[in-house]
Amino acid sequence: MMSTGGLITRAAALLPAAEKPPVTTPRDPAREAAERELSKPMYHQDDPGLFQRALDRFWEWVRNLFDHASGATPGGTLGLVAIAVLAALAVAALWWRLGSPRRTATGRDTLFDDALRSAADHRTAADANAAAGRWTEAVQERMRAIVRSLEERTLLDPRPGRTADEAAAEAAASLPDHAEALRAAARTFDDVTYGGRTGDAGTYARLRALDLALTRTKPLLTGPPA
Repeated sequence: MMSTGGLITRAAALLPAAEKPPVTTPRDPAREAAERELSKPMYHQDDPGLFQRALDRFWEWVRNLFDHASGATPGGTLGLVAIAVLAALAVAALWWRLGSPRRTATGRDTLFDDALRSAADHRTAADANAAAGRWTEAVQERMRAIVRSLEERTLLDPRPGRTADEAAAEAAASLPDHAEALRAAARTFDDVTYGGRTGDAGTYARLRALDLALTRTKPLLTGPPA
């Protein structure tokens, strides 16, 4: 006769697989096993890269900033957009009125480069650039021709590092009838050289006419009488 323990063991063996007692794993080892499994490269092939994650964080920061700003601005988002449009219009108006910001004169903002050339050389270069349609370079060379010619006539002392504005102001003392034209020529030189503006045929024609007029003008004697 089979014992009670044997009957129980035989009955458990005859149970279907689904009815057997489940195998349980402690919580911490199960979590560690899941983490090891999920850390495999096969699960991360489609993850965004480092740059994409940084970009997503940046745009999230921009959205949060915009949300906070719109909440603090009268009229909410619409009011913030209106303020931004007005600010852009104000900047555009200043840019149109004043032109590109001029840089403060430095060692690289001087009128002449290191090469010493005569007024005739600068005029030749100016005309060659004008003939080729390079109006910005033509304007620059014609202004250099004007100042070099004044130096050759001893109306200006040759001075390295002189700017166009300084040359115009100094030349106005002996050529007062052309003072305004000289200042305008200096502004034009600065605009095309440092202000991002482009020369044109009309601008070059005005500087060329000024250059020719100055060569025919007798300077005002400012020194003591002989």
